[in-house]
Amino acid sequence: MRRDIVHVGSGKLTYEIREIVAVAHELRQMGVEITWENIGDPIQKGEKVPQWIKDIVHDLTKDDVTYGYVATPGVEETREFLAAQVNARGGYQICAKDILFFNGLGDAVAKIFGFLKREARVIGPSPAYSTHSSAEAAHSGYEHLTYELDPSNGWMPDLVDLENKVKYNDSIAGILLINPDNPTGAVYPREILEKIVDIAYRYDLFVICDEIYAHIVYNGSETCHLSEVIRDVPGMALRGISKEYPWPGSRCGWIEVFNQDRFPMFATYIKTIRDAKMLEVCSTSLPQFSIPLVMGDPRYKDHLATRAKTFEMRANEAYDALKDVKGISLVPAHGAFYMTVLFDEGVLNAGQTLPIENPEVKAYVEEKVKNVEVDKRFVYYLLGATGICVVPLTGFCCKKQGFRFTLLETDDVKRPWIWKTLRESIEHYIASA
Repeated sequence: MRRDIVHVGSGKLTYEIREIVAVAHELRQMGVEITWENIGDPIQKGEKVPQWIKDIVHDLTKDDVTYGYVATPGVEETREFLAAQVNARGGYQICAKDILFFNGLGDAVAKIFGFLKREARVIGPSPAYSTHSSAEAAHSGYEHLTYELDPSNGWMPDLVDLENKVKYNDSIAGILLINPDNPTGAVYPREILEKIVDIAYRYDLFVICDEIYAHIVYNGSETCHLSEVIRDVPGMALRGISKEYPWPGSRCGWIEVFNQDRFPMFATYIKTIRDAKMLEVCSTSLPQFSIPLVMGDPRYKDHLATRAKTFEMRANEAYDALKDVKGISLVPAHGAFYMTVLFDEGVLNAGQTLPIENPEVKAYVEEKVKNVEVDKRFVYYLLGATGICVVPLTGFCCKKQGFRFTLLETDDVKRPWIWKTLRESIEHYIASA
């Protein structure tokens, strides 16, 4: 072609969580039974949406209004309901105009970074969730900027590392955090959030907090929403229903914007995001209409508590099964529905294997593991040998070696098998060197 049409950040759009699926599908064609532990879809893993939530959605489908367009920012009554929920927490007070709906948080993230000035960078955690890290890297054309999460401190943010990077890189305009965190399952206490906001305040930055798992907190942890600690710092919280109802196929998420009236530049940036959404007319209607009815139902609070208790039980099951394995470190999950296994430094090498009986599968895996990160090598061997599909930690914009698995398996017989198989596979793999 006479002109280069490729975006400067095209090579940064990677999503290991989904990319491993293509490998798994190839192996399934060869006869491997796949156990999907790579993606946070509760429905795929057998969770049932409560019948009363289904009834609400079903009744809404009888109303013709749910089939039409809605206002670009979202259904007015829903935004007023959500604003009231934010205000009831105390802290920063918002109104309906501070809420903007998207077709899932993936859509929100694409616009948040897509309409940010290219030279303005947002620093995020490492390990990083791929949707955020890829979008930020693609918008700038450079590698995503990260601060470290410390596994020796419960995967808490290394605030010294964060502040040093902010202090000595004036291209950084914003700080991103995920609370509860994906992929580590960490939950940040109020004092950590307050310190991050303080860094943003002192260096004149904005804050983005992904709160999609805000109501999945357990094992005695307590946290708070960004609105409760944001003070007079510009920021936004990212929320949705995909992990809570759960309804991932709804593609329904929103942002809550704080202090846009105090910062004209930030207000212009938010207006640009809103205008970009206007070109699409609006986000999907039906899920928006359901939110006040579902979240306002007295049964919703018990629904959230029951799910948190379920994930606590599974997190503790997994921790008890894997905590004594030599060669790894494991931090108990306190939120979301993921856990990360971290291999000790120097434990992995390019000569380790797992036994694979099927010759076709073995040949495929051996070809795949050429010139890959050593934790990704383990993931491929695990997939070929056992069918368990996990995600390598280096796929999360991270130099540490390990893997992430989910706590979503609903089968009470299969789940212990997963933990046992992971334990035996790690031990065998490390010993095979």
